[in-house]
Amino acid sequence: MIIGIGSDLVDIRRIEKTLARFGDRFTQRVFTETERRRSDRRAERAASYAKRFAAKEACSKALGTGIRMGIAWREMGVVNQPSGRPTFELAGGAAERLAAMTPDGFVARIDLTITDDYPLAQAFVVISAWPKDWPTARQADRQRDDTGD
Repeated sequence: MIIGIGSDLVDIRRIEKTLARFGDRFTQRVFTETERRRSDRRAERAASYAKRFAAKEACSKALGTGIRMGIAWREMGVVNQPSGRPTFELAGGAAERLAAMTPDGFVARIDLTITDDYPLAQAFVVISAWPKDWPTARQADRQRDDTGD
């Protein structure tokens, strides 16, 4: 069952200006070390950061809080599964909020899609809850990651 949906659209030019003006101060405040390492390696650095920024905004909306109520930027980290599929690693208040919104006897799954087409970056997040004893909840993810499908 779907328990949260969020989307966000970011103007990459805004991120370009923010990076030029604030540099590391901005990236260290908003992004995890993994996200910074990945984005800093990209030829289109600003687009990479913009996609991750949009993803964090979309995730906070799916969590039902926005960036407030005890949820901080770096508590939502965009990571890639072995297949390359993006998802989130949540910590702190974001992880607590996810646990609170997940019904008893269920496990949460976060699906994320991110894209960019200059000058825009976009992200969609769907948080769903799967019965803990339903094998497809985790086994499908593991199988897909192992095969790259």
